[in-house]
This record gives sequence, C-alpha cells and structure tokens, in this order.
Amino acid sequence: MRAIILMCLAASWVGDALGQSPDPPLLDKRLPVSTLVREDVFAGWRANDMERYARGEKNIELLLEQRPGERAELLAWKGGTKLYRAVLALEAGNNEEFERYNQESLDLFAEAKKLGPKHPAVAAIVGGSYVFFGDKLPEKYREAAWSTGYDCYQILWAMQSKAVDRLPVHIRGELLAGLAQSAERTGRKDQLAEYLDKIIEVLPDTGYERVAKEWKADPSSAAKSNISCKSCHNDGRLSQRLAKFKDK
Repeated sequence: MRAIILMCLAASWVGDALGQSPDPPLLDKRLPVSTLVREDVFAGWRANDMERYARGEKNIELLLEQRPGERAELLAWKGGTKLYRAVLALEAGNNEEFERYNQESLDLFAEAKKLGPKHPAVAAIVGGSYVFFGDKLPEKYREAAWSTGYDCYQILWAMQSKAVDRLPVHIRGELLAGLAQSAERTGRKDQLAEYLDKIIEVLPDTGYERVAKEWKADPSSAAKSNISCKSCHNDGRLSQRLAKFKDK
C-alpha cells in the first residue's frame, strides 16, 4: 500500500502552481525514486518548466545507474518523459520527432512492464501517463494507449479496491477517475457506470463527483471531457520529506 500511495496516479500528482524544489539528493536511499523525480517531471507536464523537466530526465538516468533494483519503476518514469516529449513535438508540427519519441516511450513502457508486470508503481505511471496524454495522441494511437491505460488501472484496482474508502481523497479520486476515464475511452459502458456510481458514493462534494454526475446526466459529454486531475498534491513534497529527516 505504501508504494501505491507514494506513486499516487501518474497523471495528476502535483498542483497547478509549481514552486521551487531543491536539488534531489539522489544518494539518499531513504527516499523512493518517485519522490526524487516526480516534482521535476510534473513541473514540465503541468507548468511547462522545461529546465526542471530536463533535471528530472537527467536524474532518472543517474538513478538507473545507482539503483538497478528499481529499474522497472525508473523505466516507467523515463517512458512518461518521452511521451511528453512526443506530445510537444506533435504540437510543434514535427511528426518525425513525434514518432521517434513515441516509439521510445512505447519501448520503455514495455520493458518496465516486462520487469514488473504487477508492479504498482509501473502500473500507476504508465496508466496515469496515458490518462494525462491519451487524448493528445494522433487518433491512430489512441485506442492502444487507452487500452494500455485501462489494463494498468485494473492492476491498481485489484490491489486497492478493498481499501478504496480509506484512501486519501486525492488517491481515491485519481484511482476511480482513471478507471472511469479508461473504461469510457475503451467503450466499456457497464464498467463506466459502475465507477461513476462509486465516485458519487465515496467522493461527495468533490470535482470528481461533479463530473461523474455530468457524465451520467449526459453520456455524450464524457468523450469530450476529463474526470481526472480534480484534486492535486501540493508541490514541495521532497522538501517536506527532507525536513522530516532533519527533525529526527
């Protein structure tokens, strides 16, 4: 459970307003690799801070050398960074560069899943990456992307479903949002209805509940909207962890 909570769900773990972050102490093995790279990666994803994003990419490479036992998780992160590079290339009209980065992302995700087929962090990163970027991909790639995302969320659901009511609101919400959105995008109407009902049940008075009710009232709106990213962690989690170490 701790590993799943540390990962959260890849598409929306940080706030819209991203602040400064200290240089991650890569040699401090008390810190999970996701804590070390998450904030810099999401500074790029959410705020287009490409300087911090590049630092995150560099640190992933360094951690791959330093922590071979966590290779699956790190490869999933690296795949997510390549996917965003692919989306940026596509938005810039560079189709050749998009294809290169997209294929690198596919290869990295495949290797990560081969190393850790049921690894919760791998499932969270890969699934969350596609929830965040799936609709931004060319139509010919969307079906496979959403299918992969659906499979990843099913792995997480198998691990977390019995405890979903006890999870923090953000993690509970992003889990169910990922399940609902990937079910909708892959045409699983019965499962979508089930997840929407669950969202309404366990996430009252949240953005997740609001969108779930909208989707139920107007099913056609689901294809044009997003139910994820309705709550966020504050930036600065790395700083908070480091401060706790100093207090001990």
